[in-house]
Amino acid sequence: MTEQRTDPVVVVAGALVDEGRLLAARRSTPAELAGRWELPGGKREPGESSEEALVRELREELGVETEIGERVPGEWVLKPGYVLWVWAVRLRSGRPAPQQEHDELRWLTRDELDSVDWLDQDRPAVAEAAARLLPANSPAS
Repeated sequence: MTEQRTDPVVVVAGALVDEGRLLAARRSTPAELAGRWELPGGKREPGESSEEALVRELREELGVETEIGERVPGEWVLKPGYVLWVWAVRLRSGRPAPQQEHDELRWLTRDELDSVDWLDQDRPAVAEAAARLLPANSPAS
């Protein structure tokens, strides 16, 4: 019997930063995730590049047009067979508002990141994105 290799399902997320703050989205569905926070995004569809999927997902979830920047180094296991990839994202047009799967959005500074209950699987990705994209809040020496 030969072993069959199955590539993981890629879930893409955007680290949307504006004025030194990171956008967090609170899940409203499914029930087991409701009330917890994540970086917005979703699953890549067959035939889509990861970047195309992220632009589509952010349009659907937030009602905005975005420009995808560099990928944040790392790959985080969400559950068996699913991995999270994160990109730096810049807002091109629109104002983020919950469209589907979320009921609240918050812009968080680096010092405020722990003020929301992130999904466990998103925590390391948020930390990595914040370290690279958000300004340090300590005074310059």
